[in-house]
Amino acid sequence: MNLALLVIDVQRGLFEPQPPPAEADAVVGRINVLSAKAREAGMPVVFVQHERAGDLEAESPGWALHPGLQVAEGDYRIRKATPDAFLRTGLDEVLSFCGVEGLVLCGYATEFCVDTTARSAAAHGYHVVLAADAHTTHDKAHADAAQIRAHHNATLPAIRSFGVSIRALPAGEIAFAA
Repeated sequence: MNLALLVIDVQRGLFEPQPPPAEADAVVGRINVLSAKAREAGMPVVFVQHERAGDLEAESPGWALHPGLQVAEGDYRIRKATPDAFLRTGLDEVLSFCGVEGLVLCGYATEFCVDTTARSAAAHGYHVVLAADAHTTHDKAHADAAQIRAHHNATLPAIRSFGVSIRALPAGEIAFAA
């Protein structure tokens, strides 16, 4: 199955303010390992950047990708303005052009853009692998980031009604094979 790696909203304006998201450095490291594996297998790597007025204004320092990310020539960039990386973007067209049948998802924020994009990807007919330890968020009043991540790693794979698989696997277990 042709897979693409989708890196969601790993941007300076979301990772640099204090406190950073949970396990921010480890998550960025795991994303870099995944992107290297995807490129080695000849699979597309897509960086999604959220934009909004203020801290994530397009082309502003906060909108920029996290400086720790390893970005390569030939990687794709998608701009979005909603939690859904498919809504009013060219993502589906890029994936179709590349012959992608499944997505490996990682990034920020677990309960917003990662969750929404996972559901939308399945609705668009893509098999989804959630990189279980390569997505993150900030602690919330109702639950800390680890609980939020564990909840989504458990609940998203339980959705079967889209007719495609949704799985959660640790980044180290994810393989990109042509």
